[in-house]
Amino acid sequence: MNLGVSAEQRELRESVRRFLAERAPLPRVRELMDSPDAMDVGVWRQAADQLGLQGIAIGEEYGGAGFSFAEQAIVLEELGGALYTGPYLASAVLAATAVGAGEDEGARRDLLPGIASGQVVATLAFTEDDGSWSGDSVRLAAVKHGDGWRLDGHKSFVLDGHGADLILAVAVTDADSSGPAALSLFAVDGGAAGLGRRVLPTLDQTRRLARCEFSDVPARLIGSPGAGRAVLEHTLDVAAIALAAEQLGGAQRALDMAVGYAKVREQFGRAIGSFQAIKHRCADLLLEVESLRSAVGYAAAAVAEGSGEVPVLASLVKAYASEVYSRVAAENIQIHGGIGFTWEHDAHLYLKRAKASELFLGDGSYHRSALASRIGL
Repeated sequence: MNLGVSAEQRELRESVRRFLAERAPLPRVRELMDSPDAMDVGVWRQAADQLGLQGIAIGEEYGGAGFSFAEQAIVLEELGGALYTGPYLASAVLAATAVGAGEDEGARRDLLPGIASGQVVATLAFTEDDGSWSGDSVRLAAVKHGDGWRLDGHKSFVLDGHGADLILAVAVTDADSSGPAALSLFAVDGGAAGLGRRVLPTLDQTRRLARCEFSDVPARLIGSPGAGRAVLEHTLDVAAIALAAEQLGGAQRALDMAVGYAKVREQFGRAIGSFQAIKHRCADLLLEVESLRSAVGYAAAAVAEGSGEVPVLASLVKAYASEVYSRVAAENIQIHGGIGFTWEHDAHLYLKRAKASELFLGDGSYHRSALASRIGL
């Protein structure tokens, strides 16, 4: 497994960082927080046209750049550090992985080019009102209707689902089965008749979640009936590692903010960073962030190489990333003191993203339980 960082990957990181600093700085993020969809379409298009970010891990035969998940993890880290508000995680990770993980070559050729080019914003709808991040509580029903299918039910907490052009929905196709429900994956056009969507209130205003209502909505089956569970499980494992990469970027930026402030804020005639208590606190945070960096790097390399370790690594790294990011973001506010609690300072934005990301796709307790199950404990 290649765990080194190549010159091309370093250049990619610098390019993405410069692009975000110029086109999506934090003042612009604050503006988008108050907008209906929290998305700058111009920046989204430029990310695709100039850098090819949406298709970086999509094969060239489907209109992508043909790089691996290792490169995509670098992009995600930079996006997380910038608190990017666009639907990258939803479209380029969740939706693209779900389409690519199945055996439906026709769907890949039809759907992936639009996602790779950024012309189509897609998302994956799998969670319902109980907030379960597994497929065990799916109730959205799919019924055969002539040559197609119809969906009835709802999905909650759909990432960027309010404005997606394409919704990939996980539904039950064999509700009468005595065993686990047979899940299937369906593609739904964002403008389909019978589809209703509304934005849900969230702690993190830089990221939108939606509730989607399906009332006899026409849908296209992706793959074969009942093949959706394996696709969903793989997609969620990859997405957990992708989100951990985002969390790493946010934790690093919060640490940088804390250290930078400790160098310039003076108390008793000295920079507060010269006091042992602050030094030790920052050193502890650095150790945690660097440990997380190693974990994310290994997990991303495992995804890139199709390793059988991915399910175990996904739960391990997501649990650790959630705890590290929340801790670093909270300590950043503490080191800033009174100013860190104000709306005008950016520290609270990272804490909100940290707390929201901790819950999204499962918190530490959920993933530690999943990890124990996966390693046979």
